[in-house]
Amino acid sequence: MVLANASMASGAEPSGCLSQEQRRAAIASRQAIPLGKVIEAAKAHLNGEVVGARLCNHGKELVYVLTVLARDGKVTKATIDGTSGAVIHPHGAEAK
Repeated sequence: MVLANASMASGAEPSGCLSQEQRRAAIASRQAIPLGKVIEAAKAHLNGEVVGARLCNHGKELVYVLTVLARDGKVTKATIDGTSGAVIHPHGAEAK
């Protein structure tokens, strides 16, 4: 599985999203589950392949924002609870 993310490639994270170091610390301190577990937990709800992922602050919670390439070729977003892997929004707002 290949994860691509333009913001990660440029070295800049979107506002409210964690840096690579912050993501590692959040996972190590069990504030968030690893991305692989998130993808496995969300597969049943996502009709496509995850092509990008960010761990972001959403209020006082951490959420994964996944970019999903649907089987029909459309790109959608999914918001996943960072601590449980539960799908919050299977098709969130379009990318900025």
